Amino acid sequence: MKDFITGFQFLTRIPIVSQSEWSTESFGRSVKFFPIIGGIIGLLLFGFVYIVQYLGGGKVPIHAMAIGVVIIEIFLTGGLHCDGLMDTVDGVFSGRPRERMLEIMKDSRVGAFGAMAFSLLILVKYSLIMDIEPMILPYALLVMPIVGRIAVVIGITLYPYARANGLGKVFYDCSHRQTLYVAGISAIVLLVPLGKVAMMSGVLGIAMSFVFCQYVSKKLGGLTGDVYGAIIELTEIVALLVFIP
Repeated sequence: MKDFITGFQFLTRIPIVSQSEWSTESFGRSVKFFPIIGGIIGLLLFGFVYIVQYLGGGKVPIHAMAIGVVIIEIFLTGGLHCDGLMDTVDGVFSGRPRERMLEIMKDSRVGAFGAMAFSLLILVKYSLIMDIEPMILPYALLVMPIVGRIAVVIGITLYPYARANGLGKVFYDCSHRQTLYVAGISAIVLLVPLGKVAMMSGVLGIAMSFVFCQYVSKKLGGLTGDVYGAIIELTEIVALLVFIP
């Protein structure tokens, strides 16, 4: 339970317990719970849309609801994964040697590529939410975070880490194939009851994860914590795409 709480409070900004000290082993062991944590995030997004659609009596404009979903997701995660996407794009697309790419990604400042990537991310998510049929939108938003979290478990467990240290390396060092098996079973248990489209969303999201991890790993010689965040954001987009009619 302690490992689950560690992962939950790292991946979200929802306070469960007041804790100032965290063990590296607990961080690493929390990886197997990522899909379940994604499911909780999905339930919160599901609940928001349900309240807007049904209890709001259809009076809330669809574009306001879409903006609300995007804002709430960023609020729930603290923008952690968005920051990872921006840093990854700044480094990988800089055209510099590997070591310089890693230095750019470590820089706290956001470059032009990162800013453009974040803007496009928000625009694409907003557009996809607008295009999904209202009746299935809550289910799409429930599936999206689950797919994003099982995708990042693949990156953590199957690809080397590009740096000698860093918070992301804690996840890599303490995770094994068994972590992937447990997380994979959890994701299947969560997605199967939601139907064929949910399962297809998971399959395509995982495929996207492999393609992206392979590409970045060749560039950097492995992955980093920032790349982990980018994996989540990109696979969430793929997950939503499947629900477009």
